[in-house]
Amino acid sequence: MDKWIALVKANMKDRKVTQGQLALRLGMSQGGVGHWLSKRRVPSLADMNRVMEELGLGYLEVALVVREKAAAPVEEELAPTPHYNPNYCYPLSDGKGAYQVQEEPRPYGAGRLQMSDYHARGKAFWLRVTGNAMTAPSGLSITEGMMILVDPAVQPEPGKLVVAEWAFNPQAILRKWVKESGQFYLVPLNPTYPKMLFSDECRIIGVVVQAVTRF
Repeated sequence: MDKWIALVKANMKDRKVTQGQLALRLGMSQGGVGHWLSKRRVPSLADMNRVMEELGLGYLEVALVVREKAAAPVEEELAPTPHYNPNYCYPLSDGKGAYQVQEEPRPYGAGRLQMSDYHARGKAFWLRVTGNAMTAPSGLSITEGMMILVDPAVQPEPGKLVVAEWAFNPQAILRKWVKESGQFYLVPLNPTYPKMLFSDECRIIGVVVQAVTRF
């Protein structure tokens, strides 16, 4: 609940959305929104996700995590029951550039790890977003400080967010993969940044499969 409130307040501040404006979008009173954000009342999961949608965070979801109960003690001669773990760990890239990625990913046991419920197809890794090229005035928006999980084994498709790297610049960038008139472009979500024509000098490092805010 605390993380949800912090995320909502941060995005309201970034987008300059007041409690009254948010309440109007949700079809409820400003006081009701205030009760949620001050923890005087606890919204349902459906209401929490509705708020996320209205703030352009529909790619994130508030959900309960269901885990298998701990197994009861078993006789010594019996093998212990395996437990389902819904979380996976992936390394956090620590390159010097904003999105610098190593050519040979480190073993998952080394360096810093971050958890996710995503089961990667390839050697996935986390990157921290810097800059505001992907901060949109409305709709889907990836703000500075968010963490993105990149899976190199996922095939890029138009409309997906990808991490790409140019041959002349080792610093990779996060952009939307768009096809227009038979040409592919790397398009920022911030309209003040230019889109870039994809060429042979550029390669797709991986597709973004998750974006989260870490507190």
